[in-house]
Amino acid sequence: MRILVTGGAGFIGSNLTEALLKDERVKFVRVLDNLSTGFLKNLEPFMSDPRFEFLEGDIRDYDTCKKAVDGIDAITHQAALGSVPRSINDPLTTNNVNITGALNVFTAAKEAGIKRVVYAASSSTYGDHPGLPKVEDKIGNPLSPYAVTKYVNELYARVYANLYAMEFIGLRYFNIFGPRQNPNGPYAAVIPLFAEALINRKPPTINGDGSHSRDFTFVANAVQANILSLFTTNADAVNQVYNIACGEQTSLLELFNGLNKEANTTLQPIFGPERLGDVKHSLADISKARTLLGYTPDITVNDGLKMTFKWYKDNIGI
Repeated sequence: MRILVTGGAGFIGSNLTEALLKDERVKFVRVLDNLSTGFLKNLEPFMSDPRFEFLEGDIRDYDTCKKAVDGIDAITHQAALGSVPRSINDPLTTNNVNITGALNVFTAAKEAGIKRVVYAASSSTYGDHPGLPKVEDKIGNPLSPYAVTKYVNELYARVYANLYAMEFIGLRYFNIFGPRQNPNGPYAAVIPLFAEALINRKPPTINGDGSHSRDFTFVANAVQANILSLFTTNADAVNQVYNIACGEQTSLLELFNGLNKEANTTLQPIFGPERLGDVKHSLADISKARTLLGYTPDITVNDGLKMTFKWYKDNIGI
């Protein structure tokens, strides 16, 4: 198969691109990225591979999307503007990238006759629904513009599947972490921020009292889910959304203590105000992905943290 990875210069996208190029079922990988949150250095290991192509461009431009899908068999759509706080501060840009951009990709796929599109959905879709663990068919009201955009992606996927006989698979990511996740900038995720602070022997700030919990998921598990989705032959597995997580709950304080141990420090965190739009607790039921996709999150949170901290220690400042 010839596969397009949108957002392939980013954190998840570049890890996915690496895995696809190692897969004997993959003939060619094209990455489309505007490098606003992704980095060319993430793609440098693949640039000399004749089966790889990089196209710099923006999914908000439909003509660029049409060019990107030319000759492609399947798409994994990872391009998006992440971060709940970013969406609260700038809802217009988040909407344009995550909704208009996704619709451009979906429509370009339709026009090119591409049947299967895998796309990055989000656990933020569960919004204010109090139930734990989170089950795919029980969602609440969204709590941020970002959550709205990711839910709209799911709605468009459902409509396009019904109208145009396409196959969509949405992957609701739960706090993905791992190598290549950027620790810099105002909207950096918590694990790279903690790791960078500990490496520099500075106490990191925890938003709230540290009791907020998440289903942290190592990036290799998300990559596995994408590859299973691209290649599944199970008719019941398509036109579905899936929780992609480990099925484990970890508080921010537990997370900090684990990284503190890896860093061999005894630093204490600084506790700051809670963030607007944040969900208090998150935990996934991953039985649907296990049953229909064969998804098995092989790497635990603890093992993932060890590998991730080592990567930051080796690469910090680069």
